[in-house]
Amino acid sequence: MAHTLSTLAYLVAAVLFILALRGLSHPETSRRGNLFGMIGMGIAIVATLFRPGIEFSGLLLVLAGVLIGGGIGAVVANRIQMTALPQLVAAFHSLVGLAAVFVAAAAFYNPESFGIGTPGNIHGGSLVEMSLGLAIGAITFSGSLIAFAKLQALMSGAPILFRFQHWLNLGLGILLLVLVIAFVATGSGLLFWLIALLAFALGFLLIIPIGGADMPVVVSMLNSYSGWAAAGIGFTVGNLLLIVTGALVGASGAILSYIMCKGMNRSIINVLLGGFGSDAGAAAGSAGAGDGPARPVKSGSPEDAAYIMKNAGKIIIVPGYGMAVAQAQQVLREMAELLKKEGAEISYAIHPVAGRMPGHMNVLLAEANVPYDEVHELEEINPEFGEADVAYVIGANDVTNPAAKTDKSSAIYGMPILDVERAKTVFFVKRGMSSGYAGVENELFFRDNTMMLFGDAKKVTQQIVQALQK
Repeated sequence: MAHTLSTLAYLVAAVLFILALRGLSHPETSRRGNLFGMIGMGIAIVATLFRPGIEFSGLLLVLAGVLIGGGIGAVVANRIQMTALPQLVAAFHSLVGLAAVFVAAAAFYNPESFGIGTPGNIHGGSLVEMSLGLAIGAITFSGSLIAFAKLQALMSGAPILFRFQHWLNLGLGILLLVLVIAFVATGSGLLFWLIALLAFALGFLLIIPIGGADMPVVVSMLNSYSGWAAAGIGFTVGNLLLIVTGALVGASGAILSYIMCKGMNRSIINVLLGGFGSDAGAAAGSAGAGDGPARPVKSGSPEDAAYIMKNAGKIIIVPGYGMAVAQAQQVLREMAELLKKEGAEISYAIHPVAGRMPGHMNVLLAEANVPYDEVHELEEINPEFGEADVAYVIGANDVTNPAAKTDKSSAIYGMPILDVERAKTVFFVKRGMSSGYAGVENELFFRDNTMMLFGDAKKVTQQIVQALQK
């Protein structure tokens, strides 16, 4: 009876997780999706704690772990700035990977508790599942640590490259596969830890050649890895919900990564193999960024921008990572509300890879209570730029660069971009003339219809607000 109830609770939790994913697919239903996910996880934890066979002493240890981990998580979640969400997500992914490694070790050294055999005589199928969960978990852990370090600026966000890098990764990948096969055949403890160490190294090497501009795809792919690691361990420990949840996370993360790759004109295979930041790409990216004589640009003042926008009928705002760094989302919304009172139609254009994680700009705009119906994705907003009187670009760079459509030598050639240059007037808020993360000079800076507004994104927008209120 108890086992039946536990299985039924797992089924309910799995349905809630599916509803959570569906809810998170749109800003208007995202809060409800989060609620479904939290309820599902609560049901899963309670059902697991009361499964048959769990001793009271073990129950106390689990509860202690839940209280400590939950307490730390609650403190971090309350204190974290919205702009730091990408590195928080990367840090959480690392913990999922490390948990998979620990559970694999527990199952290997105490297989009787999991019903998968005895020490030195573990079932062959369980060894396969265990080794896959171990390897993917270790790769997720070290790869996520590097992603966190890059996002947190603890290390350079630029690609770290060296000769024969991809050949080394390929060799380590083949060696890892050989070790997994040998481990399944022998069940050796030495091979178990060799797999873990090699996978830790491979995760590190796969992520270091990836530059800051590609971090949204990396975060999404590491999310997928963490899901597959959990699913593999779920098979090992015989936990149905862990299998289902891991598969959901793994599949949804992989699909999202594919969508992100399409948005950046990247190959999904390159993501899987750590192929970003190749020597050729880096060279192409750096070429043209600052080469040759200085080109003239038009710069203006916030007062100029306020005057033109006050008389505009249609304005499209394009937020980017610079808005996140300056934490300008609240004052941006204030500016938009003032312009709407002047009769302007306001829209927000979101590129799929703007920011440092999937949906980064959507989260920040939602925090500022920007109406959901004003926020549009690339495909639906691009046809409207030709009708816009003003495009207000705040902190975006590579995703607005026309070179992606015209310069075949550019590192971003072929990447779908927001057609900002088609607006009658473009205001580009930026601290200086530096190139974006791809290392490519933005052709938009030098267009006749572009006016540069140099300065901190938040301060410039505040000055526009002050000018609008006069």
